[in-house]
Amino acid sequence: MNTIRPKKPELLVPASSLEVLKTAVMFGADAVYIGGEAFGLRAKAKNFTSAEMAEAILFAHEFGVKVYVTANILAHNSDLEGARNYFAELKQLKPDALIISDPGMYMIAKEVCPEIDIHISTQANNTNYQTYRFWHQQGAKRVVSARELSLEEIRQIRDQIPDEMEIESFVHGAMCISYSGRCLLSSYFTGRDANQGACTHPCRWKYAVVEETRPGECFPVYENERGTYIFNSKDLCMIEHIPELVSAGIDSFKIEGRMKTALYVACVARTYRKAIDDYFESEQKYHENMAWYKAEIAKCTYRQFTTGFYFGKPDEHTQIYDSNTYVNEYVYLGTVDSIDERGFAKFEQRNKFCVGDTIELMKPDGRNMETRVLSMYNDEGEAVESCPHSKQILYVELAEKPEPYDLMRVGKNIPA
Repeated sequence: MNTIRPKKPELLVPASSLEVLKTAVMFGADAVYIGGEAFGLRAKAKNFTSAEMAEAILFAHEFGVKVYVTANILAHNSDLEGARNYFAELKQLKPDALIISDPGMYMIAKEVCPEIDIHISTQANNTNYQTYRFWHQQGAKRVVSARELSLEEIRQIRDQIPDEMEIESFVHGAMCISYSGRCLLSSYFTGRDANQGACTHPCRWKYAVVEETRPGECFPVYENERGTYIFNSKDLCMIEHIPELVSAGIDSFKIEGRMKTALYVACVARTYRKAIDDYFESEQKYHENMAWYKAEIAKCTYRQFTTGFYFGKPDEHTQIYDSNTYVNEYVYLGTVDSIDERGFAKFEQRNKFCVGDTIELMKPDGRNMETRVLSMYNDEGEAVESCPHSKQILYVELAEKPEPYDLMRVGKNIPA
């Protein structure tokens, strides 16, 4: 290995909305990737209007954070003219890069907004260094590696491509059962095409076997008394392997989850931010803080963890057979928007809590602070005992002093 210390990788975090983008920025992202209202592969995500995207880019750039916009559908003829108009809009908004998988979409983007960098999506099945070289010759700045690659294969790619060509790889989040996300199950079963952004996630369904001559008789595929979820992968988590990811030559650590909540994004971004910074300060410090990383990352929603393909092909231990539900130990209450002249925190409610409850302030700098709810007021200045209405604007008085962008949460099993 080269004795020169490698450069610190970018931490790339997803955002489903303007609220989540601001959370990602404040909790440690170097870059954020978002989708517009068309041409991205997350149709069920909230996504961004043009006005929201403009505000998002302005906010992120104020803090030195880049914004990448997904346009990674596999396009049909009927998509192309709309894509041309969409790229013309993006030209005015000036994101830092576009994420594209389809060569036709790539050609239109290069023609309409050549000044914007293009990153090649994992959907393009980027599994070898010749593919990277091809996209480099076309002018792409970065290629997102297929999730099916091992770290050794990524090292080989790094050795065979130009130094200025960037490698982006997923380090955390849901794994897809299909090769680089190219799935036909959703389209076949429901008519909703995963490659057009409308996946219904049939990999998480519970299946049975039907024998051809006995229609209507379903035989369970037994793993235990509950049946089996045969396509249901554990989630990727590489928090314990930052040194290996860095030594493989990966330029950008990508977090999966463009449909996730602000609480999820805050937990993952803050934990990987600290792990990366600790490692580049001192490998010893990184290892000494491992228990903290693992404890914090377990506070996110997840489906148990795996290292995916990075250390060899997954086996039977990387699947979950008894359930398709997430582990979810914390509830998101809201994010502090501002502090008024009384010292009360203004926020938009996400889940119910009451005066007298003990909650936790999750701070961008890594601290978690328990505090008690002393009083609460609605937008008309009336005292309330609880906040049962989602998205209600409220003002809360806490025993500990809150700050803007503190995230409020509560553990599900905290004793009264």
